[in-house]
Amino acid sequence: MRFDNRVTRDLGVDIPILQAPMGWIARAPLASAVSRAGACGIIETSSGELDAVRGEITKMKEAGLSFGVNIAQAFVRDPSIVEFVAGEGVRFVTTSAGSPTQYTRSLKDQGLTVYHVVPTLRAAIKAVEAGVDGLVVEGGEGGGFKTPRPVSSLVLLPLVRAAVDVPIIAAGGICDGVSMAAAFALGAEGVQMGTRMVSATESPVHDGWKNAIVDAAETDTCFLRTEGGPALRALRTKTTEKFEAGDGNAMAGLGGGVKDVYFEGKLENGVALTGQVAGRIDSVRPVADIIADTVKEFEEAAARLSAQIKD
Repeated sequence: MRFDNRVTRDLGVDIPILQAPMGWIARAPLASAVSRAGACGIIETSSGELDAVRGEITKMKEAGLSFGVNIAQAFVRDPSIVEFVAGEGVRFVTTSAGSPTQYTRSLKDQGLTVYHVVPTLRAAIKAVEAGVDGLVVEGGEGGGFKTPRPVSSLVLLPLVRAAVDVPIIAAGGICDGVSMAAAFALGAEGVQMGTRMVSATESPVHDGWKNAIVDAAETDTCFLRTEGGPALRALRTKTTEKFEAGDGNAMAGLGGGVKDVYFEGKLENGVALTGQVAGRIDSVRPVADIIADTVKEFEEAAARLSAQIKD
């Protein structure tokens, strides 16, 4: 099944699936697997390690793959970030964690296609007014950085779709063809997968985190509010339950525990950003299988729905 809509045309891919731009995780080993499967791999910048990021971009270009880069504005304060990305020959960018007015015009002046990540209707309208080409509409059930007042994808997607006419990529709660079909029914033309890709075979994170996702129930995440900063949705552990109760600083736990959590599997030493959809993930699988099965299930879901309509 080959898709043809505004998202596939903007991204230059056959399958309108993006892999989320998780810091330290969304690098060439994972992103290249996504792109080789016909979808769109994304390279992160939220780690702030731009020299390393440049190397990851080079690997993607040398492999001849379609891909994008995320600019996480709150974490990358380098004033030359636009020139950095454009100079690497990147053609598709998502921007997040900041105002769409900050980089949209300069990125578009460099000839890039820009999608901005939004968690609310108000943010979506602001982004469209700023001139973005499309939106990543992110429901509060997703893992990672969140608005302190989260809205579920089931509510947020049709709300934004009714208000704007730009292409929408749905994020939050997506892990397979059924959830992708639901997102399309609500107005999306593409989907982004985060937690599903964290748990993929090619993900660089420790097997301890991957297996914790596989073992998690839908209730096994915490929503962590931080003082003066974004909220976080993370895997439920004794450490994150303390943060959830107001004991300690979740952002400090995130920043201080990256190596231990991500690459050594010591989940109690920090914060493992994970979405509620972990409760629907039951195995660690190769990216190519995840994407192929998602497309197959999407087609089956669409056919099942169509069969219930009488002429």
